[in-house]
Amino acid sequence: MFQPNMFDGHHLLDMINKTPESEMEMLRDEEFESKSGTDIMEAPLSGDDDQDQDHDPNKRPKKKRYHRHTQHQIQEMEAFFKECPHPDDKQRKDLGRRLSLEPLQVKFWFQNKRTQMKAKHERHENTALRNENDKLRAENIRYKEALSNASCPNCGGPASIGEMSFDEQHLRIENARLREEIDRISGIAAKYVGKPMLSYPQGPPRSIDIEPGNFGLTSSLVSDLYGAGDLLRSVSGPTDADKPMIIELAVAAMEELIRMAQAGEPLWIPSPDNSAEILSEEEYFRTFPRGIGPKPLGLKSEASRESAVVIMNHINLVEILMDVTQWTNVFSGLVSRAMTLEVLSTGVAGNYNGALQVMTAEYQVPSPLVPTRENYFVRYCKQHADGTWAVVDVSLDNLRPSAMSRCRRRPSGCLIQEVPNGYSKVTWVEHVEVDDRAVHSIYRPLVNAGLAFGAKRWVATLDRQCERLASAMANNIPSGDIGVITSPEGRKSMLKLAERMAMSFCTGVGASTAHAWTTLSGSGADDVRVMTRKSMDDPGRPPGIVLSAATSFWLPVSPKRVFDFLRDENSRSEWDILSNGGLVQEMAHIANGPDPGNSVSLLRVNSANSSQSNMLILQESCTDSTGSYVIYAPVDIVAMNVVLSGGDPDYVALLPSGFAILPDGPTNHGVVVPEVGSGGSLLTVAFQILVDSVPTAKLSLGSVATVNSLIKCTVERIKSAVGGENV
Repeated sequence: MFQPNMFDGHHLLDMINKTPESEMEMLRDEEFESKSGTDIMEAPLSGDDDQDQDHDPNKRPKKKRYHRHTQHQIQEMEAFFKECPHPDDKQRKDLGRRLSLEPLQVKFWFQNKRTQMKAKHERHENTALRNENDKLRAENIRYKEALSNASCPNCGGPASIGEMSFDEQHLRIENARLREEIDRISGIAAKYVGKPMLSYPQGPPRSIDIEPGNFGLTSSLVSDLYGAGDLLRSVSGPTDADKPMIIELAVAAMEELIRMAQAGEPLWIPSPDNSAEILSEEEYFRTFPRGIGPKPLGLKSEASRESAVVIMNHINLVEILMDVTQWTNVFSGLVSRAMTLEVLSTGVAGNYNGALQVMTAEYQVPSPLVPTRENYFVRYCKQHADGTWAVVDVSLDNLRPSAMSRCRRRPSGCLIQEVPNGYSKVTWVEHVEVDDRAVHSIYRPLVNAGLAFGAKRWVATLDRQCERLASAMANNIPSGDIGVITSPEGRKSMLKLAERMAMSFCTGVGASTAHAWTTLSGSGADDVRVMTRKSMDDPGRPPGIVLSAATSFWLPVSPKRVFDFLRDENSRSEWDILSNGGLVQEMAHIANGPDPGNSVSLLRVNSANSSQSNMLILQESCTDSTGSYVIYAPVDIVAMNVVLSGGDPDYVALLPSGFAILPDGPTNHGVVVPEVGSGGSLLTVAFQILVDSVPTAKLSLGSVATVNSLIKCTVERIKSAVGGENV
């Protein structure tokens, strides 16, 4: 029968609590503050009194003399005490001469003052200790009451976890692990969790439960005319009977993540050219025999590990990872949708240490040619003894129907270590099993190399976003910024508007199950895929029917060359049909990090067409080692002036279009490259166009044909300009 391991600190506090009050407080106030602190007992100036008492024990002791200092003397000595509580002989003589006091009187006043301050400090500490002791006693009573109402899963007697919250289980598991020094935390959870819990008291969740309405493609704002199913919305939260298994799985996954992040050979083997690490599956299953079971038939393993130092405080990083809204925003290029189904624990000690939440997420590559990956998983956050934070995800496929069994997540996540000057070292591990047969052939080398969903892309995205966030937090206008921005508030509003534009683009360009693409032509990778969305009552999107069109294709030129060409306002007229050959001028420029490719710009198009005269375009370009984006949207000049003056950017209507540029596969990782050759680019071109301002209108075939022609013409112009005419 299990007995709880109480806090070791209780024994010390009990001893303090049993100490007589007279001993704890040492000296009372009246000994030092008689007559409001103006009467200070003077020590005898000679030893005669003591000697007389030694010779005649029956003689009554002489009454000790008190000297009442004047208010001026006290104020002067109080002021001197604040500057120097331990004056030397010279300072005491000078102070005594100035205050008409003997140096010995000054000495005793300072001695008494120091003793008084020490006693006050100790009384304050004792009060704090007693309060903490009372708090710990109350917690122990709560533990005992919870245990008294439960039963042991083995013998039927008392001592199961019963009504305890997860926070209390977490503390008991941790105490047991430290006491017994066992190697496997999952073994402790399996031993002490017992039979299914009756309930989990829910505190206020720190992560907001995201409804699909927050993704931009929503049931209220968006209607997929081609009728897609939404698997993520159909997933329900865990039952009470599932929760003990979830806790056990989470603590076991945390242990596995730590070992996966820190281990070397033979678990991780260098590639033949030492440019990457390869996980040994045989060694993995020998090292972690329990886990979530063997690999299902039809799924292939993808495992990768990457480290980087990023410009963000470790606490802020944990906050981003544990808040589903921030996590989705920061990784919008990777996470198309996510929601928290249930928060089992908000953590202990006022932070995310011990936080546990059940989630769903959809992961994407910015192209309709790569199916998204959906996961139902538990996320667990823990701070370890050395100060390192760890956040781990692991799939819960065995707790729900197999609608998402095409991909499951073995323990994956990151370790976060604090380094000086507000930086953090992040070590990321991605380990999934997936059926990727639906990936288009031109994207398969990218996926196989881990550059699409692997740790390298997560870390590169985080590094770039940390630089962007650091730029957004600037309280001034950095020297790298130019143009019409005149205040830090206007700069922040423009960055916020650009962030929403980029998120909207990324959400709408992938193959999410929240919407369905319809293929307009059947010629292969250059197929144009379209979908429609109805927008109503959304201040960030113009009302009516929006037609989205996208296509992906290969170019025999480097991603950097394509990126530099598309982001340069001087070459915009070579591909942008809407600018109609007009002169494009950069009115404002905000740098988002040391790479010149990471920036937000405000462009003016001076077109010969009077209807397009002085059109403004908001553009964000961003790049890292795994991919690049150039995203833009026409903006109303009146609304943009409000933003530049620091106004709320959420009410500026945007329909973002743009480009996602990915490498066509690794060149030095020993992986087979596409037949067309290596060193090329995978380019996705996407447009969003308002085809009717009435949301209930019918979509005309003429509108579809116009958008199809627009995107194909743009593709041909890009191929011609960068040397891809023969592709």
